[in-house]
Formats: sequence, C-alpha cells, structure tokens
Amino acid sequence: MRLVLRLLSLSTAGLMLLGCGSQGRKISQEEKLTMGSSIYDVSLKSLNEAETIDLSALKGKYILFVNVASKCGYTPQYEGLQALYEQYSDKLEIIGAPCNQFGFQEPGDSSEIATFCSVNYGVSFPIVEKLDVKGENQHPLYTWLTNKDYNEKNNYSVSWNFNKFLVSPEGKLIAYFPSKTKPQSEEITSLIK
Repeated sequence: MRLVLRLLSLSTAGLMLLGCGSQGRKISQEEKLTMGSSIYDVSLKSLNEAETIDLSALKGKYILFVNVASKCGYTPQYEGLQALYEQYSDKLEIIGAPCNQFGFQEPGDSSEIATFCSVNYGVSFPIVEKLDVKGENQHPLYTWLTNKDYNEKNNYSVSWNFNKFLVSPEGKLIAYFPSKTKPQSEEITSLIK
C-alpha cells in the first residue's frame, strides 16, 4: 500500500514538473469573492500582467467571457469572436481567458499567446492572464460565473475550451453557452441586439 501511495505521489509531482498540472496562478485570500460580490468586483490582469482590467469601466456594455486555447478544435472560433466584437463593439466587450486545464491545449506563455491571437486571427479584444476556470485555484471570475450564490442564475461547470458566459450591461449573468455554440450564432446575437 505504501509503495502505491509513494508511486502516486511521485507521479503527481512528475506531472507538475512536466507542466501537466494546473497552469493558473494560485489565488490569494484577498482575491476570493465574498457573498454578494458583483461581477464588477472581480479583478483581472492583462495578458502581460502589466495592468489590471477594470470590469466596472464596462458597466453599460454586454460582456462575453470565453475561456480560450490555441491548440483546440474550437480555436477557429477566435475568428467568429473577432467578427462579433467588430460588429457589436458599441455595446459588447469580449474578454478571452486563456486556460490550460482541458487537454493542455494552451501551453504557451503570455508572449506566445498574444502573438498567436494577433497573427492568426487579428484579435483586438482583451485577452487576460492565463487562469484556472475550475478546481482549487479557480479564478474569482469563474467562481462568480459558475456559482449561483454569486451569479444568481444557476450553477455551471466549464466543460471544455471556448465555453461562453454573457453578462448584461447591468452586470447580471444572462446566459451560458457550451463550446459548440458559435460566437455569431443567433443564440448569442439575439441577446445583444
């Protein structure tokens, strides 16, 4: 039994060293949400972590949050996200959140992610730091988006890359869309028109 436990411990450590463990940063106690927190209370760092993105500055606009990855079958959705962003830029903000928790499909560092998005898809909407969307180090953004105690709508589970959450101009969660929902689908656009 001890040998099995030791092997499991070594395997986990080995996976972490190989970069196969959680890729988001550890969330501090100060960053955790308290009951009654608004989406506008969440703090996000830009992809290069040089600046904080102030969600409260987006009051009055719809916000579509998408967990993104560069090596996923859904990665071409970047094109649809960019087109949606351009079409509705007067009333919609899209925020891409790189995540490496699903099939390790976002292995790059900030510079590689930024270059990939720009060169391949001409992305001009904000991309934030790489973060965890589930698990022990779930970023407060995804705690709010997936937990009914905060979003006051429903509990959700982020199941893969390119899950989408639409927030109203008043900061209320309107809808959740799975990966297969295309960014320019009627399901999404009908809610922003």
